[in-house]
Amino acid sequence: MAKASKVAIGFDVGGAHLKVARVEDGRVVAAAIIAMPLWQGLDRLDAALREAEPVYRGGALFGFTMTGELVDLFPSRADGVSILLDRIAAHFPAEEHLIYAGRSGFVGMDAAAGLAADIASANWHATASLVGRLAGEALFVDMGSTTTDIIPVRGGKVVGKGYSDAERMATGELVYTGFTRTFLFGVASSAPVRGQFAPVMNEYFASIADAHRVLGVLDEDNDKHATADGREKTVAGSTARLARMLGRDAAELSGREWRDVARWFSEQQLRLIHDAAFRVSGVLAEDAPLVAAGTGRWQIRRLANRLERPFVDLAEVMPVVDAARDIASSAAPAAAVALLAGGSL
Repeated sequence: MAKASKVAIGFDVGGAHLKVARVEDGRVVAAAIIAMPLWQGLDRLDAALREAEPVYRGGALFGFTMTGELVDLFPSRADGVSILLDRIAAHFPAEEHLIYAGRSGFVGMDAAAGLAADIASANWHATASLVGRLAGEALFVDMGSTTTDIIPVRGGKVVGKGYSDAERMATGELVYTGFTRTFLFGVASSAPVRGQFAPVMNEYFASIADAHRVLGVLDEDNDKHATADGREKTVAGSTARLARMLGRDAAELSGREWRDVARWFSEQQLRLIHDAAFRVSGVLAEDAPLVAAGTGRWQIRRLANRLERPFVDLAEVMPVVDAARDIASSAAPAAAVALLAGGSL
């Protein structure tokens, strides 16, 4: 375990967001999620780090995990890890760095260069390891903007079958669907309209955020990227985008009918997650809780009901001040890295 530190900062360098968390005296006291479309260039990381500076200012120890190496800015994942590590070192040249290498634990910057396969997309492992320490046995589900991690934890340890993204997608431990950025045609190829199934256009006219906005379950702070058409984030705007997916205009159906369409897309997403979670959870006791994190906790609560497991928000068991509970759970990998790197758990 890393040496204890009064002020530990955790970063999760993603492909779409930068997450950062601050731990003081063993508790998360602040966190932030910043939009960062890394595929548009490394300057996006530079800008996000500048915006996050109030959270990490004065930190004594800096821990990092990442998924950003996956974006098509980089020719390979290994290259992505290397380039991001170099960028981190450039931004924090005089600080103590700990890189989370998953099954290899925390390593220094020098050792990290040879552990790209362990470092790549290991943020799920950090949070699941934290859950293991806090809950012992649980089904850990983290639903973010783009993906959903479904990890069994038993005896305080991660007991999933996969490690890499490819392995975890094959086992059901990684489902490429999230609460805001997922394309609608990625969850359903048709939707019921007045008793008949209407084909869904294979085009990015709307996202799942639009469905959740129409349903009234989306916290606008969690939808940090532009809409498909670049227009307003309102129920009317989202309804127009949903209509376009079905080759219609919003005025052709009533508000209730459009809510039914939105509910259908959200339900299809839930079924994708449920099927995977049903596979993964078989190694756990029937009464083991589902511990949830991420911006999609509304959806995960529904999943817990389907699986007939107790629902526990990670923020309820994580050491965190009350004012930061919601954002710390949404930025769970960053919070986990800060807590673990700082020796708080």
